[in-house]
Amino acid sequence: MNAFVLAAGFGTRLQPLTDTLPKPLVPVLNVPSLCYSLFLLKEAGIRKAIINIHHHPERLLDFFEQHDFGALDIVISEERTILGTGGGLKKCEHLLDDDDFLLINSDIISDMNLTALIEAHRRSGCGGTLALYATPRAKEIGSIGLRDGRVLDFRNQRGTGLESPFIYTGTAVLSPLIFRHLGNHYSGIVETGFSGLVDNEGLAGFEHTGLWQDIGTLLNYYQTNLDDNLRILQLEARMKRQIGLFPHEVSAQASIAPEARIVDSVIGAGCSIGPGSIVEHSVLLPGAIVGKDDLILNSIIAPPCVSIRL
Repeated sequence: MNAFVLAAGFGTRLQPLTDTLPKPLVPVLNVPSLCYSLFLLKEAGIRKAIINIHHHPERLLDFFEQHDFGALDIVISEERTILGTGGGLKKCEHLLDDDDFLLINSDIISDMNLTALIEAHRRSGCGGTLALYATPRAKEIGSIGLRDGRVLDFRNQRGTGLESPFIYTGTAVLSPLIFRHLGNHYSGIVETGFSGLVDNEGLAGFEHTGLWQDIGTLLNYYQTNLDDNLRILQLEARMKRQIGLFPHEVSAQASIAPEARIVDSVIGAGCSIGPGSIVEHSVLLPGAIVGKDDLILNSIIAPPCVSIRL
């Protein structure tokens, strides 16, 4: 089975971090967010991942030139004109039209068992199966309308009035039949492909009950790194075994003066922290510089001059 990784978005809600860095490379616990999805794919035995890119494509191309994911073959689909989640997938139909495939976002942090998702999809007899996650914030984020284990609506966009405690995780197994409902133009996959499956081949739901975190906003990103990071750090051995990259709080490639104090913070590779400085409950992206006797508190710091207090 192959996979399609959605990685072409602008990451607008993560600005200014994404002004110079594509969202898939924004690090979570010193691992590019995209790599959490690639880790899951490799652990599930996926052999090929097609990744669509658009925003700062040169940074992503450089990243893949410098990193080898072994048995996971990476195929890049660069969109000179952004096509959205629907159009971007349709552009790669010729690479995915011979079998079921996995669809996964590049901005989620999860320990999902993709093998179990694939097996649930095969039992369902539907044209697709969405991985769902229960949260008290479902109505705020976007509740999935369910009936008898089938997905029938999204945020009540289809007017069914159905609600549930579940949201869509950004992960699914899809039949090539979805391409019947997609066009070669800018479009969203929910309004086109998923709705088409609901009306025709059927769309099933699969509940994921483990770790799932979205880094789509600055606050979510900050909290994922610092406040909700224990289960992510516990992925260290699994990720190291699969992709050689693993979550950690302080990079061994950071330069930290002996007189500096680091408290409950994430420090990236190439960071420099001067003597007498205190960095507390903050995230320093790779290459960030903290001078002498500085106080960094409850902040995100990124080069060359990004400082966000939260």
